[in-house]
Amino acid sequence: MRRTARIGFLAEPPADEVMLRTVAEPFRAGLRALGYVEGQTVSIEFRWADGRHERLSALAAELLRLELDVLVAAFPAPALVAKDATQTVPVVAIGVDDPVAMGLAATMARPGGNVTGISSWGTELVAKRLQLLRVLVPVVRRVGILMNPNAGARAVIDQRVPDWERSLGLAIRLYEARGPDDFKGVFAALGRDRVDGLVALADANSYTYRARLNELCAQHRIPSVWGGRDFLTGGGIASYQSDFAAIFRRAATLVDKILKGEKPAEIPFEQATKLELIVDLKAAKAVGITIPQSLLVSADEVIQ
Repeated sequence: MRRTARIGFLAEPPADEVMLRTVAEPFRAGLRALGYVEGQTVSIEFRWADGRHERLSALAAELLRLELDVLVAAFPAPALVAKDATQTVPVVAIGVDDPVAMGLAATMARPGGNVTGISSWGTELVAKRLQLLRVLVPVVRRVGILMNPNAGARAVIDQRVPDWERSLGLAIRLYEARGPDDFKGVFAALGRDRVDGLVALADANSYTYRARLNELCAQHRIPSVWGGRDFLTGGGIASYQSDFAAIFRRAATLVDKILKGEKPAEIPFEQATKLELIVDLKAAKAVGITIPQSLLVSADEVIQ
């Protein structure tokens, strides 16, 4: 290892206050806790795509020209881009779904290539959000799942939908939005299909335009469950998601292992251990939902 290790950090969302607080700073703090001093023993090159998926490939190539020791890829879309961009530079993929289903790893225990990282669950978490919506809105029968195909393989979710429909007694449809130009069509389709609940999957698109999506949910009076506390801006009634700050702090440990000579192929993919339930009482009231007391008691945070 050279005296100053060089880390690249690739992310799709904008580098706003939330992303810096929940993603960048926890990663830096994790490195500091391990004894690294930024600017002395380690340098970090951040590249943010500002919510524009089409910029990721060029940003990954730009980082790789810097002769990195490790490339950190934040969330699914950057992880897939990083995997395609290099087969030699170690990649630590953070906050991805099922790394095996995504093609990032051969197995969780032995990834086998140049990518390891931390999964923030995946379809299991989608199932939990569907269950949560069922508890929040007992009368719900038709549920939509809003996803960005740039951020994950739709086929993986399609395979699970029949099981979820049987176990939860729901009719489930998937709706795709790659960007804000798709939102009007999605909500028109939700209306035509008489969908009475929505699960919105977390990705750079739903994060970047979260205020607009929350507003549309409120306007159409569609109860919605989201993938992160910071996705709630007054329209979504709840969130159930991994603690992003915790997994990005933990990511520093995987980077440290690589800098000390371990191979990503032999570093097991980890699974996020802390999940957070957030409930927004004001948003629930706006769409005519009364949150069960049992959920309020178990929530990690209640937004008044």
